[in-house]
Amino acid sequence: MCQCDNSEAVSGPCYPSSLTDEMWEIIQPLLPVRDLRKGGGVREYGDRLVLDSVFYVLRSGCQWRMLPRDLMPWDAAHRWFTTWRRDGTWDRVHGELRSWVRIAAGRDREPSAAVIDAQSIKTSEGGEARGFDAGKRTTGRKRHVIVDTMGLLLVVAVTSASVQDRAGGRIVLTRLAAGFRTVALVWADGGYANSVDSTLLSWARDALNLVVEIVKRTDDVKGFKVLPRRWVVERSFGWLVRNRRLARDYERLSATSEAMIKVAMIRLMLVRLVGQPSRWSHDSQRKAARSTTVEDLITA
Repeated sequence: MCQCDNSEAVSGPCYPSSLTDEMWEIIQPLLPVRDLRKGGGVREYGDRLVLDSVFYVLRSGCQWRMLPRDLMPWDAAHRWFTTWRRDGTWDRVHGELRSWVRIAAGRDREPSAAVIDAQSIKTSEGGEARGFDAGKRTTGRKRHVIVDTMGLLLVVAVTSASVQDRAGGRIVLTRLAAGFRTVALVWADGGYANSVDSTLLSWARDALNLVVEIVKRTDDVKGFKVLPRRWVVERSFGWLVRNRRLARDYERLSATSEAMIKVAMIRLMLVRLVGQPSRWSHDSQRKAARSTTVEDLITA
């Protein structure tokens, strides 16, 4: 039985995606504080219930309209998710938690090196920025991300899958240079500079003062091989797609896709900060149920 205190959230029973009390204590001070001098009625749903509802959609992959009734109404949850995307709340919370995770790991608050890569992902029907990636034979969108050496997200841009890695790389590298002036070195794979087009390296050096170093595979190695530095961002992609909402791109707007990726990283970092193992299934509950005896049920 969950022991979380959800009295503030006006919530029912907890789900595996719900915030624990320890996670709530960390994120609560980072959320917007309402200015009562501007008026308005009393809020019916608290911030904790908003987060629990958004995390439920993220982890379960359900439609907004299919939120359980013991959470908040789907239209209110979606409205708060969109409001926090537009006013920069998700960005601000994500940035602060990333700094705390880095400090807790003994790193500097701001990174000095990063890794870039792209992931093509299928989409549902409709929506903006939808195309065909001929290399991966995927119809959908492409996630261009840059992570630090711990695999934590720095910047992300979601484009049509038809956008080449080099073109998408210019977008995220520009955002990286604007937001993280401490980063001087970025590792990338061979798709960002080849015999056909290697202008990205010189452009990044001259325009952004960034050194982009290509980590290549050796031709004499066949099959799968873990490559230095590049495996970090591949692991980050693995973290993202463990959330069913991100196993495909279900969003109609690319900006919403970017926000959902940041929400996934926010929850991941909260789990790390409280030292709680990620609960991806109900395996522990199933084992406990199998070990329950008839006497336990009678005395319960």
